Amino acid sequence: MHSVPWLTILLVIPVAGAILVALLPKSASTLAKQATLFLTLVELVLAVLATIAYEPDKPGFQFAQRYDWIKQFGVSYSVGADGISIVLILLASVLMPVVVLASWHESEQGKRGVGAFFSLLLALQAGMVGVFAATDVFLFYVFFEAMLIPMYFLIGSYGAPKEQTQRSYAAVKFLLYSLFGGLLMLAAVIGLYVVSVHQLGHGTFDFAALRQMHISEGTQKWLFLGFFIAFAIKAPLFPFHTWLPDAGAQSPTGGAVLLVGVLDKVGTFGLIRYCIPLFPDAADYFAPLVLALAVIGIFYGALLAIGQRDMKRLVSYTSLAHFGFIALGCFAFTSQAGTGAVLYMVNHGLSTGLLFLVVGFLVARRGSRDVDAYGGMAKVTPVLAGVFLVAGLSSLALPGLNSFVSEFLVLVGTFTEYKALAIVATCGIVLAALYVLHLYKRTMTGPVVHEENKLVADLSLREKLVVAPVVALIVALGVYPKPLIDIINPTVTATFSDVGHHDPAPSVPVAGVTTTGGH
Repeated sequence: MHSVPWLTILLVIPVAGAILVALLPKSASTLAKQATLFLTLVELVLAVLATIAYEPDKPGFQFAQRYDWIKQFGVSYSVGADGISIVLILLASVLMPVVVLASWHESEQGKRGVGAFFSLLLALQAGMVGVFAATDVFLFYVFFEAMLIPMYFLIGSYGAPKEQTQRSYAAVKFLLYSLFGGLLMLAAVIGLYVVSVHQLGHGTFDFAALRQMHISEGTQKWLFLGFFIAFAIKAPLFPFHTWLPDAGAQSPTGGAVLLVGVLDKVGTFGLIRYCIPLFPDAADYFAPLVLALAVIGIFYGALLAIGQRDMKRLVSYTSLAHFGFIALGCFAFTSQAGTGAVLYMVNHGLSTGLLFLVVGFLVARRGSRDVDAYGGMAKVTPVLAGVFLVAGLSSLALPGLNSFVSEFLVLVGTFTEYKALAIVATCGIVLAALYVLHLYKRTMTGPVVHEENKLVADLSLREKLVVAPVVALIVALGVYPKPLIDIINPTVTATFSDVGHHDPAPSVPVAGVTTTGGH
């Protein structure tokens, strides 16, 4: 199975599917839905098989393929998977069929037709797989920018149907922020190429070759900033986050799930894949700043979420707090924190994705995102309320659900190096409980405040099929996260070890003498 070109197959299927669905006549809307669901299920099966075939203890990239693309400039089609990228590709593949089913009727509201909607989803999936699989920095940049196009049209053409002006504003804001970050990254990518010409005698964008270079600390700092700002905008991290609440609120439900569940992970993935290995000295230099921004983001996002009346904006702001924990884990430079951060990327995609699904179902029924339009919904829609509670408890990292393990690893791993920051960040968990439970209380408990809420239907069979696998994964990864940790940990440990970071040795009292270890 290891000789199978898994990554290329996972790229080709959504690309071919996007073209096929786009060419279907507008009258074939049902066929477009069915074809997209079939293709995403096939993609999921293949992603699971690729993950099974992946060998965690084998160093380097697996399923690697390399073909010259623009030979004169050292650009190649080069793909490969490590323990970080394979789990994120799996996350994208898990969420896609869920999004397709969730968007079964919502796709009919857009101005470009059902086929165009599902074609955009498949194109987006190809971009997500490509960005996680690329091992050529230029190829990564191409996928990084290409993902913007389908997401822009999903927000602008299929977002909140009654808010065309705000929808267009959110789409343009998302595009401009991302393009600005992408231009900074492009400058840094060109800078890397110039450095490779001087050091290697030929220009290259190959990730493995670039890692072998010895770049001066001053140059590293500038190149690091180019990549970091692009990734901080994409993630988003405080204070580069202001596009997210608008985009999250105006996106269609499926688009919001992918935006916050997978696309944003490209930013934090870039931090641990590119910023730290390529610019280790600069990463050390800027680590205190990044850690400070991460902790600020944890509190800032939580406080803003508490004060929101718009449910979609509230869920978007919770993501700002969660990405603070992920950035904290990446730049604590310990294997525990780093493994926790990558696991958090997966778990956040599931928990926040489920939150967006439930909120989307509520909004579709009542036509309002305002928290005050609800109240007592658990009496009317008990199944929906139960799923909402599971999603909320997962988001606040309740022990026994998926996010707890990753948050615990991040905080414990950070504590071994930055005790004060870990203690302060731990206090942010209290705020997470506040915004989640307060939202649930205002929307689900108490008497049915509005008469029209008594007529709201509970989850349909299709909607139950949408949420069931996500709920199952949330519980399964909360009880037994070992399979994912075993895949992630060797890659994270090797990444930090290659740039000179090793876990502190525990204090061991021997005959009255305490020995401690460090970097």
